[in-house]
Amino acid sequence: MTDLALLSAADVDAISISFNESSLTLLKIVIGTILFGIALDTRLEDFRAAARKPVAMGVAIAGQFLLLPAITFVLTLMLNVRGSVALGMILVACCPPGNVSNILTHRARGDVALSVAMTSVGNVLAIFLMPLNFAFWGGLHPTGQDFLADIEVSPWDMLSEVLLVIGLPFVLGITIARLWPKVAARAHGIVSKVAFLALGAIILVGISSNWDVFVDYIGVVVLAVFLHDALAMALGYGIARGARLSDRSTRAMTFEVGIRNAGLGLLLVFEFFDGLGGMALVAAWWGIWDIIAGLVVATLWARRPVRADKKEVPA
Repeated sequence: MTDLALLSAADVDAISISFNESSLTLLKIVIGTILFGIALDTRLEDFRAAARKPVAMGVAIAGQFLLLPAITFVLTLMLNVRGSVALGMILVACCPPGNVSNILTHRARGDVALSVAMTSVGNVLAIFLMPLNFAFWGGLHPTGQDFLADIEVSPWDMLSEVLLVIGLPFVLGITIARLWPKVAARAHGIVSKVAFLALGAIILVGISSNWDVFVDYIGVVVLAVFLHDALAMALGYGIARGARLSDRSTRAMTFEVGIRNAGLGLLLVFEFFDGLGGMALVAAWWGIWDIIAGLVVATLWARRPVRADKKEVPA
């Protein structure tokens, strides 16, 4: 069994990543803006389209909210990671998909409409399922449960935070898209790009201000995040192929399950866990590596022709 805890003589569970109150407030605004941008590109028709594809949506929901957290839990046990690292991996697995999945799906010549529908539905469901999922799997973990008991994280407290950061911006964005579709169409591209760049800047600034900690402990999470991210994308691909979805839908499913909104996870780490070392490192590094790995896969797929089936013609 691989013991990643032996990579560092010091205990990553004992360190804390510094993040001041103003930076935390800014992070909340940026995460909310990202969700607002997703909602600006969401129409009620997306939910109706999702209802017309019950198999694909059922597979996506099962993959994101049932299988990925469960498989992540098993992976943390196999790797024998520290408790804070395990909780960070579980938290990321419980996060909703990010709008980066839509961009990668487009680049990979996948089913963008299905990707947008899955992202929309996934974020709505995550408002309620994310806190419950994290409380269940985190509370079940042999080393992570001690942190939950010490900090006394209530799923209802997390629910209220997720409602504020996801629910409110999402409702506002959908309302604007419904009432003023032309305004929403123009604003979507700008809002999404600015918010995405701002999130990247916050993560980079946070890393630079905690550079010594990052350099000393990043080795504890690099392999775990690499395996976790690869497993998440492999899960999306595998369940899509198992459900015999089309090639374009399979590409969309791969990113929808594999790409997580790690920025939201990072926010919750600082909000509820006071920047707990392993959790913060996992969420921050996942947010960087996830995009790199996703771009590699999307670029490779972009060079391959889409396989035609009975329901689809080549793009």
